[in-house]
Amino acid sequence: MTRPLLTALLYAALTLGANPVAAFDAETRQAILDLRVDDMRKMKVHVVPGDIVMVEFQDVEGNKMTLADTNGQYRLVNFWATWCAPCREEMPALDALQVAMGGEYFQVMTIATGRNRLAGIRKFYAEAGVTNLPVLLDPKGKLAVSMGALGLPVTILLDREGQEIARLTGGADWASENALEVLRALMDEE
Repeated sequence: MTRPLLTALLYAALTLGANPVAAFDAETRQAILDLRVDDMRKMKVHVVPGDIVMVEFQDVEGNKMTLADTNGQYRLVNFWATWCAPCREEMPALDALQVAMGGEYFQVMTIATGRNRLAGIRKFYAEAGVTNLPVLLDPKGKLAVSMGALGLPVTILLDREGQEIARLTGGADWASENALEVLRALMDEE
């Protein structure tokens, strides 16, 4: 083995050893990855939970909040915009996911990022029949950028402590049986 390769392997081992909290052991993670079909194949399941930056966003009344305000439950945080076609397409499925799984331990948080007029969001929700999702706003896109959501839609699963455990970039059918199965496995095993 060459010295640079040996050094790289040693550095990687030390780095992994310095991170004692793993989201999933290798066998569990692989089982979750094997569950994914169709849209869920795009979901990246993290070996180690990722910390997120606590950047403020707001509700429709202008009340400031951070994602830490909802720690204690799993959150599926979806960054979207009214002008984004895949975002608009997946919103009814996110609404159905909130109906199917939302409650004390899980919630879907849809955060309109960038320039989205409140009237436009409300009109879209009414047209699409979205009645179970909050209207949350990230008007300058600061939260989305801090979380690495540079394209739209981006959906991030946070654990109860507010760490990122999985991410899906692009649209998905969040109401599919496979999505429900994958999310339940992620939350049961984490």
